[in-house]
Amino acid sequence: MREILPQIFEHNKKLLTLSTDKFFSEEIVKVNDKKYREWNPTRSKLAAAIVKGLKVDIKPGDNILYLGAAHGYTPSFIACNKLFAVEFAPRVARELVILSEKKKNILPIIADANQPNTYYHLPQAVDIVYQDIAQRNQVEILVKNCNLFLKKNGLAMIAVKSRSIDVTQKPGKIFADVKRQLEEHFKILDYRNLEPMQKDHAFFVCRKR
Repeated sequence: MREILPQIFEHNKKLLTLSTDKFFSEEIVKVNDKKYREWNPTRSKLAAAIVKGLKVDIKPGDNILYLGAAHGYTPSFIACNKLFAVEFAPRVARELVILSEKKKNILPIIADANQPNTYYHLPQAVDIVYQDIAQRNQVEILVKNCNLFLKKNGLAMIAVKSRSIDVTQKPGKIFADVKRQLEEHFKILDYRNLEPMQKDHAFFVCRKR
């Protein structure tokens, strides 16, 4: 077993996190008398990117603004100080709130990430902005939130779903266009195509200039 991120381990080609709690329908794996939750890369773009070799520096002391948190599956695996989880859809937002009652470092914000001015007063300055919102203007949403909340030299991460941007274009062209847009605002540190675990998806890690 080797640690590849703080509190995230690789064992027998599985991603695991040390935990005695089960929050979703994940498998619990026992290794050397310790219990671990399995992190499924077909359910999490970040997990898929890590499996594909992504290098990313997430530390337990970091504060993270997570845009498009849904019901909180991926946030529940990230070791950090505070995770401000923005979600707009009412049904999954309710599940996110329930999760936050168990995972005290997750702070739910029920708001539209496309309008960060509506929750400007809630998050403090953050070390990482993570965006997983399948909308045509994904990059614009990321940039607006980074301008308001991300510290200088902080990290911006984005999971891009090509078919949410333009279903008529090939994914490779969409990803190249997104790369050019990101380079106008950030330095790109890493990029991974998430096939076959996440169809038509790519993942970028950037640093704020």
